[in-house]
Amino acid sequence: MTESNVMLITGGSRGIGAATAIMAAEAGFDVCVNYASNREAADEVVRRCRELGATAMAVQADVSNETAVVDLFEETEAELGSLSCLINNAGIVAPLQRLDEYSVERLTEIVNVNIVGAFLCAREAVRRMSTKHGGDGGTIVNVSSAASYLGSPNEFIDYAATKGAMDTMTIGLAKEVANEGIRVNAVRPGVIDTDIHASAGAPDRVEALRGNIPMQRGGAAEEVAAAILYFTSDASSYVTGSLLNVSGGR
Repeated sequence: MTESNVMLITGGSRGIGAATAIMAAEAGFDVCVNYASNREAADEVVRRCRELGATAMAVQADVSNETAVVDLFEETEAELGSLSCLINNAGIVAPLQRLDEYSVERLTEIVNVNIVGAFLCAREAVRRMSTKHGGDGGTIVNVSSAASYLGSPNEFIDYAATKGAMDTMTIGLAKEVANEGIRVNAVRPGVIDTDIHASAGAPDRVEALRGNIPMQRGGAAEEVAAAILYFTSDASSYVTGSLLNVSGGR
């Protein structure tokens, strides 16, 4: 890690993002919890981080909005200091549908949040952390999905495609900034027990898919968070451009 241990987590108020924030606080990071709309949930994550001794804050921002993203990064650094780690976690799914049922509104929203948002946040992180821009280096961890290689037929192949884009961005950006003190990696969670499934209209999806998972169970958000924290630690100092599946063998 760089001298500054400041982590910004997009979509940090619930699920994998919240678990990562709490684990990061335990590891000695100060944390900015970005959230889209649920202030109460974000404040609870901040409270738990502070109980662990971290300086923590919550900032509302729509990651698909360029002005909001720039403001998010500026507010984080003004309050916590120089950024050393971005967890590119914010993402949405739409209700389970086949492609022949998609509306352009659905596609536009998911692309704007999951692809444009991820790129905007990575851009702002690079502008601050890259030695080319006077920064001290740092790490970016993209939260992709096993959907990127499974395709998610009859569920949400649009979501899967956005995660495929994130995988490609991870590989390309890692090579682009490897000599500028920044490591870029991704985790690809499988079926994880969070409320994202309810967002897709399938609250029982983890149980329904359990039989298709070699380990015969869904994963916990904390298991993904542990993989994310590995990529932010000195233990992964020679690792960049890697895609790590956290999917129970699926």
